[in-house]
Amino acid sequence: MLFPSNPASGSLGMRMILRLLLCVVLASSLAACSTPPKKKDANKSNEPAMEDMSNDMAFQAFLGRLRKAVAAHDVQTVATMMTTNFGYRLDPVGEGDGVFQYWDEQMLWPQVESILSQHFVPKGNFMVAPPEFATDPDFHGFRAGVTPVDGVWKFAYFVTD
Repeated sequence: MLFPSNPASGSLGMRMILRLLLCVVLASSLAACSTPPKKKDANKSNEPAMEDMSNDMAFQAFLGRLRKAVAAHDVQTVATMMTTNFGYRLDPVGEGDGVFQYWDEQMLWPQVESILSQHFVPKGNFMVAPPEFATDPDFHGFRAGVTPVDGVWKFAYFVTD
């Protein structure tokens, strides 16, 4: 029976009010809770992203020297400007020694020169070129990255997919 005429059941109205009050309290406490932090993208590191260093004089000087050495195919100078684990191939992974032989065999010097001549922008812990690599998640093609190592700019990778 929904609305009994028994006076002992008068507490039913009180129970309904208490339930309504409990619901309001629960709803407002849940609304006050902050949302949990979003899961970080697996591709992003915990380190803060690099700021735009494209106008930094040390960065520009490094790029100028690197561009000149690549244009001259000066492997000795380019080698001193690279990280020890320089990445030059994604599949299969190629890094470190063998980069210049790979570039010679694949005739990649013109592509390296072309990419290095483009504007560099920040992406993660690197300054990268071409700029589209930083903005287009579906980017495919040649790209280069440089990064500071112990306070000195280093050429970190030149790869394609």
